[in-house]
Amino acid sequence: MAIPPGGPAAPPPPRVPEAVHRRRWAILVVLMFTVLIMVLDHSVLNVAVKTIATPAPVGIGATQGELEWAINSYTLVFAALLFTAGLIGDRTGRKKALLCGMAVFGIGSALAAFSGSSGELIAYRAVMGVGAAFVMPATLAVLMNVFERDEQPKAIGIWAGGVGIAIALGPLTGGLLLEHFWWGSIFLVNVPVVIVGFAAMVLLIPDSRDPGPGRIDPVGVLLSIVGLALLVYGIIHGGELASLTDRGVLLPLLGGLAVLVAFVLYETHIDHPALDFSYFRNPAFSAAITATALAFLAMMGVAFFSVFYLQTVLGHSPLAAGLLVLPLAVAQSLFAPRARLIVARFGAKATCTAGMMMIAAGLASFAFFDASTPLWALELAFFVQGAGMGHVMSPVTVTVMQALPREKAGVASAINNTFRQIGGALGVAVLGSVLSAAYRGGIESTLERTAGVPEGARHAAGESLEATLAVAGRLGPSGQVLIAPAYEAFLVAMHLAALCAATVTLVGAVVVALYLPGRVRPSAAPDAPGAPEERQTAGAVRG
Repeated sequence: MAIPPGGPAAPPPPRVPEAVHRRRWAILVVLMFTVLIMVLDHSVLNVAVKTIATPAPVGIGATQGELEWAINSYTLVFAALLFTAGLIGDRTGRKKALLCGMAVFGIGSALAAFSGSSGELIAYRAVMGVGAAFVMPATLAVLMNVFERDEQPKAIGIWAGGVGIAIALGPLTGGLLLEHFWWGSIFLVNVPVVIVGFAAMVLLIPDSRDPGPGRIDPVGVLLSIVGLALLVYGIIHGGELASLTDRGVLLPLLGGLAVLVAFVLYETHIDHPALDFSYFRNPAFSAAITATALAFLAMMGVAFFSVFYLQTVLGHSPLAAGLLVLPLAVAQSLFAPRARLIVARFGAKATCTAGMMMIAAGLASFAFFDASTPLWALELAFFVQGAGMGHVMSPVTVTVMQALPREKAGVASAINNTFRQIGGALGVAVLGSVLSAAYRGGIESTLERTAGVPEGARHAAGESLEATLAVAGRLGPSGQVLIAPAYEAFLVAMHLAALCAATVTLVGAVVVALYLPGRVRPSAAPDAPGAPEERQTAGAVRG
């Protein structure tokens, strides 16, 4: 037998067992259901932040900084534990990781629903983040082990479309709950969903694991948590003070950066890193991860302040605000499953670059919105953002997941989700801080000139639009002079934050345009005999 040039061709990866293959679409539905609850929790909270900021008994009187921490305590713990959670799932079995993660997430949701203070809410959201860290990497890892390679882009596209559905259901669910129940119901609703999802997983999901998993890296996990927490704290506190030179801001920022540098150095010098930086030597892998992080940084930051624009400036109820975001979710759920067809024709580079530019255009449009903006313009901006996300998230996820061998699917999923969550956390922190600093700069002189505002209360009153309006309400007729300047200062701050978000997204567009692969010729397709992608071995799958 003739041996092909370069040595014998590598054997194709083992096929998925027939019993698992037959129920792969039912398994995908369960995985989408699981992702839905994790993403829905994000979008529900975004609608409720204004209500939570209201003093008791309606809310708990959370400040803007505390609201940012309520969001980021979840995302930071989620992001920091994903490396280890993915590795534990690869080692012990992804089904076990899914079940344990769902149980912890449900318990955290029930506790968060009955939080009596901002501190409790932040702590219980962190518990929810622990559960989510075990669920998210396992969902994509299971998907990669129940679908053959030729069906994986289609399955990932549908999975990404499920994220769009969750984005749609979150604001609608949150709006309905807030109109009829107390704010804690937005978390309590997770509990029955967790129970149903748990039962479906037990019945349908096969177990799979990496036959050669790595060792746990507790030092790396600890360094990443501490570094990210310090960095985000410094960013948020800097926004509250409208200063990056204050000692209470500068020390956490520098400390966080130093710890993260130590994390990178440590990870590159041990044989069992929580995050293997050698994966980033692949330009396409690095570009896909960067695009994910930057897109979520911009989108999550804008989602945070758009709630105040929709509900406070435009005067819509939480339910109406949720309905207004619907075009974004509809567009993402429509285009994400079909993005693979665009990639097949034009390549991942062109598809993702166009998608990032669409996101940037949608975000930049917020720089032109004010109290008189027609609803059709707002809806168009949301639709363009969603269409852009649909053409970005599916191709970059496929790129990341297919860059590593199938048995490392948990690791690939963990890295993808980690940088997405880090991007989201930094988006809320950075753009929230830009908003806070710009708003304080715009309203501070008005507060100083307004009679009845004690000098000691000016700092708190200048933190956010909600804080200023609360002071105006307490002052009565004399506080009316604060209202118009407060709205004007908020809009100016929102315009600046929106332009920052659009700029970040354009940077992502440049990255994918430079480093993502272009259109793949048929002769170089992954299914061609001897293609590099076939040099993979499947993790053991038990039906």
